Order: sequence, then C-alpha cells, then structure tokens
Amino acid sequence: MRLTEFWRRMDEHFGSAYAQSFARDHVMSELGGRTVHQALEAGWEAKDVWRMVCQVVGVPARLR
Repeated sequence: MRLTEFWRRMDEHFGSAYAQSFARDHVMSELGGRTVHQALEAGWEAKDVWRMVCQVVGVPARLR
C-alpha cells in the first residue's frame, strides 16, 4: 500500500483533521508503543500500520 492510499483511508475513516491528530497523538501498543507517524518513520509498512489501526478502532470492513 502506498502512503497516499494509507492517508486517503485514514481521511475517509476519521475525517482529514482528526486523521492527522490521531496519527500524531494516539500511542498504540500494537505499533510497539508508537504513534502512526512514529511507526511509519521507523520503517513500518503502511499496509501493516493500516491493519493495526483497523484492529484498534474497528474500521468497518468496507473501508479496510
């Protein structure tokens, strides 16, 4: 998954303003105690980060 697709999905689920806030502020144990931004900067694949976000916040199947 490309980063552009990752961010499109984040925006679609959370709304563009909250997607960035969530990605910057929400620390997830599923990402090794990192935020979305930190995980991506640490080299996590966007598809794996998206899977973890889906798991944590219950993203509907149609948006996964």
